[in-house]
Amino acid sequence: MRDRVIDSRLIQDGERIRRRRQCLDCATRYTTYETIEQIELRVLKRGGRIEPFHRYKLVSSLSKACEKRPIKLEVLERLVDEIVTELGVETGREVPSRLIGLRAMEKLQTIDPVAYVRFASIYRQFQDAGEFIDEVEQMKKRTPRRADQPELFAAPKPPIPV
Repeated sequence: MRDRVIDSRLIQDGERIRRRRQCLDCATRYTTYETIEQIELRVLKRGGRIEPFHRYKLVSSLSKACEKRPIKLEVLERLVDEIVTELGVETGREVPSRLIGLRAMEKLQTIDPVAYVRFASIYRQFQDAGEFIDEVEQMKKRTPRRADQPELFAAPKPPIPV
């Protein structure tokens, strides 16, 4: 079939191209969609096995960390897109799982400190409350507290003498 392109438009934030075409033989018009074929990432697990990267797993774990937090799913979707793009450029096809977790923690820390600590507790396999406190203390050193944010783990106030 011979055809010609009548119109081309980028859709879905430039991820796809919509083309209106016309058949040169019968003049029928139709639409085609083209997507950029991306190299599929593969995850190198801690035990040495390799498995395909499943985007939904990362979105799911980030969603659990952000549960009951004011973070929309669209924000997490963009965050995962950024992580996948960055890791694909930096590492090629095979990505160590630890890099995925570290990059997710970096991104979460800029979005929401509570979600960051939740994610870090699972990723780093915290065993007791002391590890949570240590992580919060380290986080305090790295990022200043906003003026509207209450102090976490503040020292108890001394009792008022009667």
